[in-house]
Amino acid sequence: MKIAIFAREINEKWWNRLMSVLKELDSRGVELTYYRPFYTNMVHSTDIPIPAGDLFTGELDLPSDTDIFLCLGGDGTFLESITMVRDRDIPIAGVNFGRLGFLTAADSVNEEWIDALISKSFQIEKRALLTVSSSAIPPNFCRYALNEVSFQRKDPSMLAVYVKVNGMELPPYWSDGLVLASPTGSTAYSLSVGGPIALPGVKALILAPIAPHNLNVRPLVVSDDSIIEIHVESRKGSAIMSLDNRSFILPAGEKVLISKAEFDIKYISLTRDSFIEALKEKLLWGKDKRNS
Repeated sequence: MKIAIFAREINEKWWNRLMSVLKELDSRGVELTYYRPFYTNMVHSTDIPIPAGDLFTGELDLPSDTDIFLCLGGDGTFLESITMVRDRDIPIAGVNFGRLGFLTAADSVNEEWIDALISKSFQIEKRALLTVSSSAIPPNFCRYALNEVSFQRKDPSMLAVYVKVNGMELPPYWSDGLVLASPTGSTAYSLSVGGPIALPGVKALILAPIAPHNLNVRPLVVSDDSIIEIHVESRKGSAIMSLDNRSFILPAGEKVLISKAEFDIKYISLTRDSFIEALKEKLLWGKDKRNS
C-alpha cells in the first residue's frame, strides 16, 4: 500500500505523536510519500528520525499509484489537499492534529484508525465539489472548492451581489458578501452566517448572505445541478473571492459561473460516528442540561 502524507505546520506538542504515527505506518509495510515542504520542515526542526519515503510537491508529481492521500492536521489541511488530488480518484483520509477537526475526524491519539486504514475496513463517501469559471481567476489557481465559494467586501463599503440561478435573476444581495456552499460546507462558513445544515448526500447548494442590510433576506437552497452566475459591485471597485481557504481580488462587474464539478472526491470515514454524532460532538448540537 502506498500512502501520500500531507501536512502543513504541526505544533511542537504533536511531534512525538506524529512520529509515532509515521513509524507505525512504516512498520506495517506502508510505502510512504511525503509532501516535500512538510518533510523538509520536520527534518530541519527536530532530531527525531523520520521513516524513509519519496517526496512530492503538488498535483503534477503526486505518484499516480497512490492508494490513499492522508492529511495530518486540521480541516484547513484537508481543504488544501483538494488542490492536489483533484480528479485523480484517490481517496482522502484526515487525522486531526488541529483543533475542531470536522473533516479530519480521526483522533491522532487513538491508533484504531491505523488498523482500519491498513485493513481497508472503512467507508468511502462521495463528496461533491464546486467548480468556478471566470476570466478573473489568476493563472494556476485551483478552480475547485469542497466547502464553499464566497464573496466578501475588502473594505468598509457594502457590496451589491447580483445572482442568477439557471438564468433566473434574484433580487440583489445588499450585504457584506455571499457564501455559496456545498452540503459538506454547510457546517463551515455558511453555518456561521445563518445557513442551514445539510446532510452530506443531499443534492443541493446553499446561498447564504453575509450580514445582509435588509431584514427580509434569507438563505436559499437550490438544486446542485444549477448553474449560478454571480457578479459584485462596490464603491471601491472590487471584492475578495475565496474558494475554501484560497482567495484573490475579484474586480467589480466580473462575471463568475459556479456549478457542481464533473467529479466528486472520495472521502474516507475513519470513525464509526454518524454525521449527526459528529454534529453533537464537534458543534455541541443539542447541548442542553434537559437532554442529559
